[in-house]
Amino acid sequence: MGIAERKLREKQEMHKRILNGARKIFLEKGYEKASMRNIAAEISYSQGSLYFYFKDKSEIFHELHKEGFRLLLNQLKVLDKVADPFERLKASGRIFIQFAQENKDYYNLMFIVEEPVKDPQSGGFQIAQEAISQLLGVIKECQQKGKFKDMDAEYLTFMFLSAIHGICALFCKDRTTNFMDKTNEELMEHGYECFVALLEKS
Repeated sequence: MGIAERKLREKQEMHKRILNGARKIFLEKGYEKASMRNIAAEISYSQGSLYFYFKDKSEIFHELHKEGFRLLLNQLKVLDKVADPFERLKASGRIFIQFAQENKDYYNLMFIVEEPVKDPQSGGFQIAQEAISQLLGVIKECQQKGKFKDMDAEYLTFMFLSAIHGICALFCKDRTTNFMDKTNEELMEHGYECFVALLEKS
């Protein structure tokens, strides 16, 4: 391995290490109380050296946000081969729920941990818009096939996202314990199937 290649690998490893440490800090402290100083302390690194990789904590937060949405969108792309748009819509909800189950930390950062001033033009939020646009497109395809004919596509997209997010957020914030006779998996998966049953009738 040459010197340049080794330096590049070391830089990539440190970049990943910073993001892993920052993820933990943002989840433990929230956005407001997270700082470059405590991110550096988490990975036993000097605060000044972090600025060689990121200009501030906002840039780190947005990078984590983008990572999460890239993971989610890559999983959703598997559905591009599903011809029936309604089957694709139902499957997208299942993938969304599975993503939250398997990537709780990412889900919390993407949808629950708040940054005080959100820049809609930042990369992370553009990717979020891409996910919403993709879902809206599927719902419009469903309408072309005769489903949801009398419904506004954007309202329905909002309702669909709200229902899925509600299921995932309750799980990610450990708010499912009041349902004592059901496991998290049962609540999420069978609860979603109840929602799907309502969509089947529309």
